[in-house]
Amino acid sequence: MQESSMRVSAGGVKLPSGELASILNQCFQCGKCSAGCPVAPEMDLLPHQLVRLAVLGRAETIIASKSIWLCLTCHTCGARCPNGIDVPTLLDPIRHQMFQQSYGDTKSPVPMFHNVFMKNVRMFGRVHELSLIGMYKMKTGTYFDDMELGMQMFKKGKIHLIPHWAASRSEVKDLFKKSSMK
Repeated sequence: MQESSMRVSAGGVKLPSGELASILNQCFQCGKCSAGCPVAPEMDLLPHQLVRLAVLGRAETIIASKSIWLCLTCHTCGARCPNGIDVPTLLDPIRHQMFQQSYGDTKSPVPMFHNVFMKNVRMFGRVHELSLIGMYKMKTGTYFDDMELGMQMFKKGKIHLIPHWAASRSEVKDLFKKSSMK
């Protein structure tokens, strides 16, 4: 699904219009996306419900849900959908708009992690786990939570002290500039 223009809705946050909206209109609510979603049991609105709300122009309901932050962007929904509708293509621009406009609950742990994660990718061109953990802990004030798990991961070589810079770091930064993710 290609990104298209968006139409203005709740609090200045925009919902799809144009090509993306017409693709979303093809959803016939079969529920295959929701049946395959690994986080569906935790969601207050299932993927097929989020698509329906977008079609109906109900941005305020989407923004108020915790589902917008729980989506893993694994694209299982798009792989299962008979019409090729990919829910992250709908949710990602909405999440970024919410951060840019400081709209909705962007201070709870999941959106805060999302924000820190994106900053980390922009900085290194990929994720550097140690700085990601440090930035997130500083933001949340949960400095010593998960310390034991962190040590286990460090001992197993899953957390590196020095970042591995992506070879295409400039390309990643250009992507952020083009998408206007500050």
